[in-house]
Amino acid sequence: MAAEENVAGHALTAGEYIGHHLTHWRTAQQTGVIDFSVFNIDSIFWSVLLGVIGMFLMWRVARSVTSGVPGRMQAAIEILLEMVDTQAKGIVHNAESRKFVGPLALTVFVWIFLLNSMDFLPVDLFHQVFAVTGLEESIHFFRVVPTADLSTTLGMSTAVLLVCLYYNVKIKGLGGWAHELVTAPFGTSSNPLFALILGVLNFSMQMIEFTAKTVSHGMRLFGNMYAGELVFMLIALMGAVGFGSATGIALWLGHVVAGTGWAIFHILIVALQAFIFMMLTLVYVGQAHDHH
Repeated sequence: MAAEENVAGHALTAGEYIGHHLTHWRTAQQTGVIDFSVFNIDSIFWSVLLGVIGMFLMWRVARSVTSGVPGRMQAAIEILLEMVDTQAKGIVHNAESRKFVGPLALTVFVWIFLLNSMDFLPVDLFHQVFAVTGLEESIHFFRVVPTADLSTTLGMSTAVLLVCLYYNVKIKGLGGWAHELVTAPFGTSSNPLFALILGVLNFSMQMIEFTAKTVSHGMRLFGNMYAGELVFMLIALMGAVGFGSATGIALWLGHVVAGTGWAIFHILIVALQAFIFMMLTLVYVGQAHDHH
């Protein structure tokens, strides 16, 4: 394991082990809860790499598509496309908008599914690789699940927010959307004073709604994947204790059983969280088309 504590010459405690594996490879030390000057290099690396891999796989399938009996990959992609298209038609009723929103939803699902799937890799895999290759002196921390990084998921949800703002203006016009901001959900009044009060309340509620949807959209994905990553680490610790104790065979067997069971269950979590994020993206964009 390429931990600074190991370099210092002592084994990691359980708390240090988990803390080490939950620390990102960063451009600089983060000084606050929000620090836009710090970038998590590992999250950026895996997000870009898996995005490219996802696009390459879709391109390969599209390039080799046949009207005859489809192969397994083509059949899987066709099922996925049909599912996304059905959901998009049911939520976003504007056919012109679906030309962009449909592919966007498909991209979101495939990308997040691949990002979530990194959780299936062994917890210590890359730390062992770095130790063998000598990179542990340069890369002390390295996380492989980008969706367990709050900056990644909030970045995605913020991008969805920007798409929603774009369609609010495109569908309703700048004036129409501005009018909606100050008249929904409580309406307005012919009395100038009451109209001003209601306008402030309406605008405040609209800002709260946009903020709440964006934060909850990103936090939901982050929370589920972060918890899943933490459970895998705890299971790995069970195995480590089992190997390190003469009477730890029960813990080691528990590690195998728990690890297998959680990995199988996590397959559902990985796909479900990608589906939920995609569906909420469609719902929020669909709401941007609705007039109040």
